Amino acid sequence: MIASLKGIVQATAADHAVIEVGGVGYLVQASSRTLSQLEPGAATFLLVETQVREDAITLFGFGSASERDWFRLLTSVQGVGGKVALAILGTLAPDEISRAVTLDDKAMIARAQGVGPRLAARITTELKGKAMPGLGAALAPVAAATPAPATPAADAVAALEALGFRTPDAARAVAEAQRDLGDDLPVPALVREALKRAR
Repeated sequence: MIASLKGIVQATAADHAVIEVGGVGYLVQASSRTLSQLEPGAATFLLVETQVREDAITLFGFGSASERDWFRLLTSVQGVGGKVALAILGTLAPDEISRAVTLDDKAMIARAQGVGPRLAARITTELKGKAMPGLGAALAPVAAATPAPATPAADAVAALEALGFRTPDAARAVAEAQRDLGDDLPVPALVREALKRAR
């Protein structure tokens, strides 16, 4: 199985890129978010999810671990194939998907092309309570030498967990506080507001 590709971007299109590695061009399906970070002729590194079927081997490429992890979670939902998962990831950043699932915001999920209200409801229902990668984390390239800094949302969730709240409850309370009061609250204020909403 191919887990990653490091090479030169040979070409990009609306839904895929061709990455040349050692003289071989690999066609990689990717979200519009990941494709927007790729420049033909430039070096790149992509995490890859390989799907093997009787009639095809398909590579899906991701610019961050959180995007790949969400792809895996989304495709675990019945009715969500690789293309639909990429459409969701192209429309919503990983932290936005986390927030939508946490808040049961079906309308936000349904913004993605190919996702109707029924499928959006199934996604939020089946993924609620599961480990949610990328809560509050910006989409950061995997090739970055330093890890992405902690975000106020992640710090606030950790603070609530330290107070004894379960991770899904803490994440929901923080997401509700950010939805109501904005994403730019400092951590102490965010924790205070989240505590009012925690249950």
